[in-house]
Amino acid sequence: MAGLTTRGTKGPPTRWNGGKSLYDEMEHMLSKLWEEGQEAWFGGRHIPSLDIEETESAMEVKVDLPGLKAEEIEIQLNGNMLTVSGHRRAEKEEKGKKTHYMERKFGSFSRTVSLPSPVEEDEVAAEYHDGVLHITLPKPEAAKGKKINVKG
Repeated sequence: MAGLTTRGTKGPPTRWNGGKSLYDEMEHMLSKLWEEGQEAWFGGRHIPSLDIEETESAMEVKVDLPGLKAEEIEIQLNGNMLTVSGHRRAEKEEKGKKTHYMERKFGSFSRTVSLPSPVEEDEVAAEYHDGVLHITLPKPEAAKGKKINVKG
């Protein structure tokens, strides 16, 4: 961008120094396009963020679900497919209150992921606190691996 020049109505070309503002404007337009694209693609539904971590003995999944109660969350495990779903209720409108901006999503949500390792279905445990769902999925003995000592 440093070598870009602009031609005024009179005189020689002058150096254009609006690169930062152009960059900021492009960033704003692209992020807005991305957000609107996600709205169109996912139909305005809430897609919760999650992390999957693996230890020697278990798969650990954390799902951000702020504002829900534990009884509003459903977890299903089918083979290595884990589904977290639920419903976030819309707040009741108050008379005399006008909403100017609303980003929080309400309604049903569902998130399905493929787990990278087999798990013991009967030993899965889940806890929900501070808006984060923690799911612990223990691995079967065969999936934990075995350390083999090398003799020399």
